[in-house]
Amino acid sequence: MHSISSALETLHRCLAGQLPHAPGLRFFDAPFPLNDAFDPLAWLTSQAVWPQFYWQQRSGEDEAAALGELLPFTSLHNAQLFLNSQAEDVRVWGLNAFNLQEGALFLPRLEWRREGGRAFLRLYLFSDSSLRDDATRAAAFLAALRPAKFPERTPPICTHRQHFPDRNGWEQVMAQALETLARGELEKVVLARATDYHFASAVQCAALMAASRRLNHHCFHFMLAFDAEHAFLGSSPERLWRRRGCALRTEALAGTVASHNDDQQAAALASWLMQDDKNQRENMLVVEDICQRLQQETDTIQVLPPQVVRLRNVQHLRRCIWANLHTPDDALCLQMLQPTAAVAGLPRHQAWAFIERHEPFRREWYAGSAGYLSRQQSEFCVALRCAKISGKTIRLYAGAGIVPGSDAQREWQEIENKAAALQSLLLLVHV
Repeated sequence: MHSISSALETLHRCLAGQLPHAPGLRFFDAPFPLNDAFDPLAWLTSQAVWPQFYWQQRSGEDEAAALGELLPFTSLHNAQLFLNSQAEDVRVWGLNAFNLQEGALFLPRLEWRREGGRAFLRLYLFSDSSLRDDATRAAAFLAALRPAKFPERTPPICTHRQHFPDRNGWEQVMAQALETLARGELEKVVLARATDYHFASAVQCAALMAASRRLNHHCFHFMLAFDAEHAFLGSSPERLWRRRGCALRTEALAGTVASHNDDQQAAALASWLMQDDKNQRENMLVVEDICQRLQQETDTIQVLPPQVVRLRNVQHLRRCIWANLHTPDDALCLQMLQPTAAVAGLPRHQAWAFIERHEPFRREWYAGSAGYLSRQQSEFCVALRCAKISGKTIRLYAGAGIVPGSDAQREWQEIENKAAALQSLLLLVHV
């Protein structure tokens, strides 16, 4: 772990320089050679400081670990207002709730970031009165950091679990959804299930995140640990948006079939998915909705041909959508794109209202988004295939898009397949 020690020494030396007794924001970067077995997740979760945010882009090219909170933001809009007056590369990290007016985002004290083959460690200073005083606090923060310790992999023992809704409740809410669709009040609604797993001892979020990162490939991996016992994490296949200047990339990920370990059988299932009318219709509903939302705020919109995304337990239909924004506005992107029809339904507000009335739990961070924003660029994934950790309880979420012709039993199996991406990592016994 020589790289982290060397980078921290560099930051300590930066703090020894003269800083003004004046308000403001500064940051110092230390180069971070990628020549040892440094794991930012293990290092991050070894610290006794919160919040802790971990992020890995689904291509694996970008990765980050953000530690400590200099400034909290309860909405992306407030974060953007702050960033508008800062340097282009200052980043705010965190979550947007399903209710997009709510957020848990923050400017960190310390940020490790890897972009391709380049990595660095950044220390932020911020004060309303004296940067010199904040440098003293930052020095104490750095001195208290611990060496990385890999999380234990002791299998947790589950005592019991509970679905919300249970199987009978699912049948009932499906019947209500299909009746509403038949009356033409909705074109599509996405129904979700939450499952609480109760354990004999507290579950380590780092161990669950590390296991998911290891097995669930081609996914965005994210984790926000609020404190020692509460965290929200996931491994999501779906990008909500990526912005580079005014260039916007989003996608419609809707339509699902099971995956398979055998390549030939997986290919046969993928071929069926590409030709299935119900799934193609579900995907195109999302595409059309996204394009409609974007058309007033973009110069051009391009929809790429459909493709099948193969994951560990399921395969999805995806159509990528590229556009150019009139202005580089992340709050506008959030307003336009979240929630998409892939996680809520159509029409947007009517589907949202149906979910509020009929789902027997609050989605909170589930089906919201996780990522970062800056003046220069931003990227958020949809918060899917995720878990909420509260001490000895883990809540897993999964959902399914309901359109006319959907079958309750088949949709229940779909959410079982989706939940399996994290459920299998819990090593459940005694359920």
